[in-house]
Order: sequence, then C-alpha cells, then structure tokens
Amino acid sequence: MLSRQALLRPARVVNTQARTYAAAAAAASSKVKPPVTLFGLDGTYATALYTAAVKTNALEPTAKSISGLGNLLAKDPKLASILETPTLSPADKSAIVAELQKSVGVSNETVKNFLATLAENNRLGLLPSVVSKFSELMSAARGEVEMVVTSAQPLDNKTLNRLESAVAKSAYVGSGKKLKVTNKVNADIIGGLVVEIGERTIDLSVSSKIAKMNKLLSEAL
Repeated sequence: MLSRQALLRPARVVNTQARTYAAAAAAASSKVKPPVTLFGLDGTYATALYTAAVKTNALEPTAKSISGLGNLLAKDPKLASILETPTLSPADKSAIVAELQKSVGVSNETVKNFLATLAENNRLGLLPSVVSKFSELMSAARGEVEMVVTSAQPLDNKTLNRLESAVAKSAYVGSGKKLKVTNKVNADIIGGLVVEIGERTIDLSVSSKIAKMNKLLSEAL
C-alpha cells in the first residue's frame, strides 16, 4: 500500500515527459483508428494513450502497465483520494508519478509520459476511470466481449467456467469473439445472478423476483 508520505516525496518535474506524450498522441491520433469510440474526458485520455501506444509499437506492454495500475488502485482505496487532492503542488504530483511507476514497475515510456501528462494537466484524479476506459479499448481490440456476473457471494472458478462455456455458445457472443468474465459481489441482490453481456442484461436475482412479485401484489390490491 502506498503511503501519503511516500507519494509526496520530492521528485523532479514531469513537464518534458508530458510534452513528449502529447506530441506522440497527437501524431498517432491522425493515423490510428481506435476499435471503439469513447466519450468523456477520461475516454479522451484513454484513446490518446491507446493511439500513442499503437504508434510506438508498445500496445501490449502499455496494457500490462495500465492493468498493473488498475490492480494497485483496487488494492489501495486511499490512493484514489490522494490523486484527487486539489492542493497538490507540482513537486507532489511528480512524486506521485514516480511512486506509481516504481510500485507497478513501469518501464514503458508511453505510460510514463501518459502519467506525466495527467500530472501536468491536474488530471491525476481521472486515473481510475482512464484505466477502466483503456481496458474497454483493449477488450475491443482483442475481440473480447465482457461478461459481468454479479452475485450475492463470490462465485468459485468452476461455476464461472460453466457460465462462460454456456454463454460462449449462445447468440449473445458473436462469431470469433472471446468472453472476458468478471465476478462482482453485491449482497443487495440477496441471491441468484445478474449477468451483463455487452449491452444486454439478464436479471435472475432474487431481489428482482421479489420486486416483480411486490408489483403484482400491489396491482392486484
């Protein structure tokens, strides 16, 4: 876990890296077409990172580093709060970038420049959502279809594998596509499952059945 003291150690300013990344991203965007169109400021940064990585032939190393940053953010909830702090000085932001790179083992210049750009533009707070949007781009580029299975309790690998096998053979997944399965836990659904595949949602949760029953009962009264 990263401490605030470690993150705010003095470090060098990152303006040069940011300018390098911005120039590479601008040049790449005119020649590289992302697999999907993303919206919002976080989508803009994710797309710029993707195009710069393609331009520098570093897409897979970039994806690996960004995935590492995502795992780091997931393990340390306080980190996102630190990134969103509005009073960070240039030295603070440079220290944060250096610590992030060290913690994840980032050696990829594209990712280094990307982090430097976020720091210089006071957008480090966007990092969690940019990581998520970049994951969407990589899934699309790899021909993956995301399947999110929400359950009241964590599902074991055997159950997830059975679900993946069943859905992979269905019409929900296009020809040549690969499923990317994620299990989310939400105790509010009480039991059963909520399966999201791309834009489709299959709600088999107990909470949904109770809501439908309550609606029927209220209409009957």
